[in-house]
Amino acid sequence: MTLCAGIDVGSSAIKTVVLQDGHEGHELLGKAVVRLHGSDLNEVIQSSVQRALGLAGLTQDDMDYIATTGDADEVTFRTGHFYTMTTHARGALFMNPRAQTALDMGALHGRVIRMDERGKVLGYRMTSQCASGSGQFLTNIARYLGVTREEVGKLSMESKDPETCSSICAVLAETDVINMVSRGIEVPDILKGIHLSMAGRFLKLLRGAKAESVVHLTGGLAADIGLVAALEELAAEQEIGMEFHTHPDSVYAGAIGAAIWGAWRHNKLNTGVQQEAIS
Repeated sequence: MTLCAGIDVGSSAIKTVVLQDGHEGHELLGKAVVRLHGSDLNEVIQSSVQRALGLAGLTQDDMDYIATTGDADEVTFRTGHFYTMTTHARGALFMNPRAQTALDMGALHGRVIRMDERGKVLGYRMTSQCASGSGQFLTNIARYLGVTREEVGKLSMESKDPETCSSICAVLAETDVINMVSRGIEVPDILKGIHLSMAGRFLKLLRGAKAESVVHLTGGLAADIGLVAALEELAAEQEIGMEFHTHPDSVYAGAIGAAIWGAWRHNKLNTGVQQEAIS
């Protein structure tokens, strides 16, 4: 049995999982996400790690391997580091073994990752630097509209007449929203229009990456039911044969993948030591 921690240092939150790797496979023992909100990065990292360990009933010393992913230079106590594309691919497969593509919808950008059944990355494509397809952009719009981020998806689903929003850039999109509010457009219709715009960008990205049909959504936006519905709606309209899947733990995909790869690396190194001792 191997105990590993996976830490995903993102631009808006730190996600940590504690995972046990045993004969029956991988089991999540604890998980925690702590948002930055301008706080000290080291404090947030420690808070996320300690919360996940506390839920697992374990301490940092119990870990056989501590794996990081993302912008994790500040995690000085890590054992090893793994690239984000690799960790999201493996995390998506943990949640959905049928997945052929991971669509990482994060705070600052979107990323399509094609992988094989082992989690090996076969290809990828990222959004441009424009932020209109990002979680941070949607958070800013929600704040302007006076709704919480958690309300966005449900409100979008209530739309009867979605209003078209610019898909060119975040600045133009935000200007569109200001004009919509001044014209008295209902909040659900504004949000549904934004979701459709974002979904269009993600679908273009998926087609450009030659994504396979079973797509698992990762990152914070994977929990946005309005955005998921918009993806499915546009894919059906454009006759794109893709299945979109999400999971309650999709926000932890990078941390889960890091922990799984950490367990793999630990076991491989440990096996090598054992074989050397036997010989």
